[in-house]
Amino acid sequence: MSYEMEEGSVRHILKTSIQTIIGFNAIIAQVDSSRSIDFLEINTAKALESFQETAYKKDFSFLITTSIMDSATLTIDKSTHYMRSETVWLDAEFYFYGKITNAGGKDKANIHVLTDEYGTIRIDIPQRVLQSLEDNILYKPFGVRAMGRQQAETGELDKSSLHFVELVDYHPKYDESYLKGLRNKAAWLNEIEPESWLREVRYHLYQLKLW
Repeated sequence: MSYEMEEGSVRHILKTSIQTIIGFNAIIAQVDSSRSIDFLEINTAKALESFQETAYKKDFSFLITTSIMDSATLTIDKSTHYMRSETVWLDAEFYFYGKITNAGGKDKANIHVLTDEYGTIRIDIPQRVLQSLEDNILYKPFGVRAMGRQQAETGELDKSSLHFVELVDYHPKYDESYLKGLRNKAAWLNEIEPESWLREVRYHLYQLKLW
């Protein structure tokens, strides 16, 4: 991505790939039509909120558009209200599995974990924990138990809230004997008729209530 600023009413130009531009054009079109940013990912929503807060405080007007022909446009000024609705965030526990690609920090330490599900996530960690580790953890697969915030309605993870609890041994290898054991344990499922099994369970639950 490249950046350019022109004279006049300050004009900022960000240059990036056409694929990114197309995606961003769709985003601002949806924001403009819905007049809402609740559907956006956290970092994108925060960015638009910062524009809105500046518009309120300094009476600025922002026009966001792209280089695509007939591009969508989004205007943010003191008359708009691009702020997220009040949402409920809950403290939650997470397990992340992947490769640790970075660890440390001068003042506030953190580790970077490359995961399949979330990409690279950053988890705050006490420096004393890193100092106590006997082995080098970089570029090795680990499980990390962490605490953070999760949106109650959508289940969205606030990646900026994560802090370390403990490391979990993780060996992502194919184990035929383990899988065979699981298959054997589940074999009985093929022998039941779902509807009759469900009726039987309901009957026993009903009997327990009467008892």
